[in-house]
Amino acid sequence: MQGVVRKVTRIVSHTQVRFRSYCTDRVLVDIGQPTSASHPQLLKDGELTPGISTEEYILRRKKLLELLPEKSLAIIASAPVKMMTDVVPYTFRQDADYLYITGCQQPGGVAVLGHDCGLCMFMPEAKPYDVIWQGQIAGVDAALDTFKADKAYPMRKLHEILPDMIRGSSKLFHNVQTATAAYMELESFKKLAYCNNVRDLAVYTHQLRWIKSPAELKLMKESASIACQALLLTMLHSKTYPFEGMLAAKVEYECKIRGAQRMGFNPVVGGGPNGSVIHYSRNDQRIKQGDLVLMDVGCELHGYASDLTRTWPPCGSFSSAQEELYDLILETNKHCVELCKPGASIRQIHNHSVEMLQKGLKDLGILRDVRSSSYHKLNPTSIGHYLGMDIHDCSMVSFDCPLQPGVVITIEPGVYIPSSFSCSERYQGIGIRIEDGVLITETGYEVLTASIPKEMKHIESLLNNFCHGMGSVDTQNN
Repeated sequence: MQGVVRKVTRIVSHTQVRFRSYCTDRVLVDIGQPTSASHPQLLKDGELTPGISTEEYILRRKKLLELLPEKSLAIIASAPVKMMTDVVPYTFRQDADYLYITGCQQPGGVAVLGHDCGLCMFMPEAKPYDVIWQGQIAGVDAALDTFKADKAYPMRKLHEILPDMIRGSSKLFHNVQTATAAYMELESFKKLAYCNNVRDLAVYTHQLRWIKSPAELKLMKESASIACQALLLTMLHSKTYPFEGMLAAKVEYECKIRGAQRMGFNPVVGGGPNGSVIHYSRNDQRIKQGDLVLMDVGCELHGYASDLTRTWPPCGSFSSAQEELYDLILETNKHCVELCKPGASIRQIHNHSVEMLQKGLKDLGILRDVRSSSYHKLNPTSIGHYLGMDIHDCSMVSFDCPLQPGVVITIEPGVYIPSSFSCSERYQGIGIRIEDGVLITETGYEVLTASIPKEMKHIESLLNNFCHGMGSVDTQNN
């Protein structure tokens, strides 16, 4: 039986070669990811990935080479496939740096960028058995024809070709997050590492990714719009279905049906005291009548993320204690958004937010003193972070860096009061965060998530006047 399988496999393999040789002008070649030919509904002519042109990818490579020192080499491995069980993989997500440079959305490759070689891609080889189970993948031909690499080889050639490239370099930069033994075990790599001549490439790639191009900003605005629409419908859903798990499912459904490929992270749906857990993810509780629900959500659209948070009472009315805390967070949010402009920094904006929140919490009697160490128990987070291909984007760029036009950040003041915190009982167990995505422009800022309400009167009006007739999922979708 095994002999028959091998014979059939050889026939299939040979047929594929002949098929490509004689029929490529009439039949689309599957390279394992969308192209403008195979998915015209997603990509325009000239785009390598949806919304991003091949020319922009080539320009990124040139800019990275300009940053790399002479006689240095950059090695970027794709993200690995992670397994949920022995045979079931998690949904694959490409490493942001590898995607940013190559445009390849698939696992198994290693890209090398150098002043002499340009972009050289080592690509996995599709075995007929794997193609039957998992479909086609991008190989050497796709690296040259689609991704526009200067050179391309099958992965099995890496051990023959890469050592000479490394030996001709005095310094190496590689993606530490996806580093693989395929090249780290090479003797030439080990020698440079022993001499302390191997560095993290992220110091350069994050610098490039920090300021977004017009094409990237268009995708980020679309991603933010999808997340806003999805969260708005979820807010309406919450009055009839006050369950954390159902709201998490609702927002994910609404994001994906609008074109998002995945959520940026597991939605945070914290009802009542669960809202005071900053990255709460269990989402398994019923939201009690009169409690708030804090929802922190974001989705990814063609490699670009959104991130926003709203807090509201599914019952349709804030209590007096909730109003007092919400008003403090809202005013801090609006004040910090106004501070967003070229030349400011996240650190400066954060310091302003701390001053406002400490004073506000003292005025409410929750803190005894503005300099109380207890403040950091109520809000240990930063006012925001960079946003882009990753939710917490460009981590190698300091929060002290002066913001520039084209940078996107979040503004997300919050207060998280545990039920055990020593303060008036009326405030215990309340968690509130209001988060917006903000684009830095030449003249100031643009709030990417402005379409979803955050004023208390607007939220209450929405919940009390627009939830009628929303008694079923089918009705709500309509």
